[in-house]
Amino acid sequence: MADDYREARERMVEGLLTGGRISDERVAGALRAVPRHEFVPEGRRDSAYADRPLPIGDGQTISAPHMVGVMAELLAVEPGDRVLEIGTGCGYHAAVTAELGVEVYSVEYEPRLAREARDRFDELGYGIHVRQGDGHEGWSENAPYDAAYLTCAAEDFPAAVVEQVRPRGFLLAPLADGFGQTLVAATRREDGSLDRESHGGVRFVEMRGG
Repeated sequence: MADDYREARERMVEGLLTGGRISDERVAGALRAVPRHEFVPEGRRDSAYADRPLPIGDGQTISAPHMVGVMAELLAVEPGDRVLEIGTGCGYHAAVTAELGVEVYSVEYEPRLAREARDRFDELGYGIHVRQGDGHEGWSENAPYDAAYLTCAAEDFPAAVVEQVRPRGFLLAPLADGFGQTLVAATRREDGSLDRESHGGVRFVEMRGG
């Protein structure tokens, strides 16, 4: 079965590359390295390498692989960077980010998801740090971060998260207004304000807490 999963994973990544969904070979390598089937409920593993989101319980989902890839490319992290993730979920997105050679600190609102993600990272050998709590507060003990991203839709970048990213650091999040959600990338200026750029419509679960 493991061989079948490897082949399915390779087909998934090749489809993303040939379809123009992703283009960065580092990101493609990260997607090839992460066993997505380990992050989805056992009953849905046959769909683990389909390019679509899947439910993981508590009203949450694992993002479609192409979206994880798109966000990884936009984040443009370098090996050795420290990255804050808001919304651990099942842990798949954090694992792909970690495969880019960065240290990931992830905050998850739901206790069960935080606990299961931590156990999963331990089993798979990922040194990803997980804290259960309100993502609106970020994770100040490990700031400053080189980059931060949200895997859930918020009305704006949480103020605490912005403060915890270093000047000239990068932020990425699906931001919601009354009409939908837009993936927004931002660079933190020296004065703490943000230089923003939109990257099209998206659909994520809503951020909890606050």
